[in-house]
Amino acid sequence: MAENYDVIIIGSGPGGYVTAVRSAQLGFKTAIVEREHLGGICLNWGCIPTKALLRSAEILHYAENAKDYGLRIDGKVSADVAAIVDRSRKVSTRLNNGVAFLMKKNKVDMIWGEAKLTKPGEVVVSKSSKKPMEPQPATPKGTKGEGTYSAKHIILATGARPRVLPGIEPDGKLVWTYFEAMVPKELPKSLLVVGSGAIGIEFASFYRTLGADVTVVEMMPAVMPVEDAEISAFAKKQFEKQGMKILLEAKVAKVEKGANSITAHVELKDGKVEKIAADRMISAVGVQGNIENLGLEALGVKTDRGVVVTDGYGRTNVPGIYAIGDVAGPPMLAHKAEHEGVICVEKIANVPGVHALDKSRIPGCTYCNPQVASVGLTEQKAKAEGRDIRVGRFQFGANGKAIALGEDQGFVKTIFDKKTGELLGAHMIGAEVTELIQGFVVAMNLETTEEELMHTVFPHPTLSEMMKESVLDAYGRVLNA
Repeated sequence: MAENYDVIIIGSGPGGYVTAVRSAQLGFKTAIVEREHLGGICLNWGCIPTKALLRSAEILHYAENAKDYGLRIDGKVSADVAAIVDRSRKVSTRLNNGVAFLMKKNKVDMIWGEAKLTKPGEVVVSKSSKKPMEPQPATPKGTKGEGTYSAKHIILATGARPRVLPGIEPDGKLVWTYFEAMVPKELPKSLLVVGSGAIGIEFASFYRTLGADVTVVEMMPAVMPVEDAEISAFAKKQFEKQGMKILLEAKVAKVEKGANSITAHVELKDGKVEKIAADRMISAVGVQGNIENLGLEALGVKTDRGVVVTDGYGRTNVPGIYAIGDVAGPPMLAHKAEHEGVICVEKIANVPGVHALDKSRIPGCTYCNPQVASVGLTEQKAKAEGRDIRVGRFQFGANGKAIALGEDQGFVKTIFDKKTGELLGAHMIGAEVTELIQGFVVAMNLETTEEELMHTVFPHPTLSEMMKESVLDAYGRVLNA
């Protein structure tokens, strides 16, 4: 006889485990099924360990430029790749154990294995066929395993995996995904990165800072193509100043593999083919949802272009089956997954005042050097929608704190509706902008106007002052430029 729960969540990434915690808080008997390790890709192989790697690169950058801050470091500063990777894995292990603590604290049952929906309300868990990569955080032993479980509400939070393009299939040795790029045995002297989205450009930034010769190939006409055109253009210039080679409107047509290197045939926008030799290649051409082997097709759960189709509350077309996070489609971001999961389970519980997720107000952050962060409409999209807009900008080079930090490259850009004063979008590039963007996200969520932002007192000296100055600039009232 199947053990019964109110809610079963399949997948323990940021969306899954946060949903489990909220479900338990709402009084539901809750279980979470996981086939590999708590925290999913984000905690173990994505968001968190990459930030640990980038932090090591940042410290190396500062050490190499210590003289700019009046400091002297005697002797050569160098990167110990093994130690950098070890630190990154320890960060993941700590957080992995933290998720295990949260499950225990909230009395969420852990079921270890691979889940399949056999009918609405029923999940069969079998031994996982997934071979974990090494090194990885230790997975705590669960109290439950293979068997049949039932629940009135089943929430899919199975995440996504790297997209594979024909001709540049990763092999784990010469052609990497972000998995292998995160745990290199040694630093490649040269690297070809295919794709300049967040994943690709973060790894390009990391390896370039550590000294590798980096070439980025991007099919679109701009690096980081989802960003505002001005941000993208500025980022490209900064990356090139650091020594990156960036090829736009280009694609890898063929890859020749040697004993310990690759040669990529890159088709350029003028039709010519350039051969680029590199020690390693990273394929960073996006991700695709994990919808396979879950039993969705047999149950009639609707999917589209590799993700599960849901409404604004995570509900699929089959009653009692829900989907959140990457498996439910873009934007494929951990914070979107978390919030989506909370909305989903609160709707199940009929919590008053639950609103569908407004995807237009989800911030995006890229932790390269310089950092990039944005929310809302780009200038191009606002114009395409027929909006009459005001645009404000403020440079890092006019901000006292930025100059004191030695981080005077970058700018803040804000976009307002000229008629209503509504903040339509905010776009930032420079030091610590991933920490600043939340101020604009809060403002948009509260439907704040330009007038209210102008009358908000920002502390001095801080980088955040640039946010207000950008607003003032949009209305011809900038004070410090």
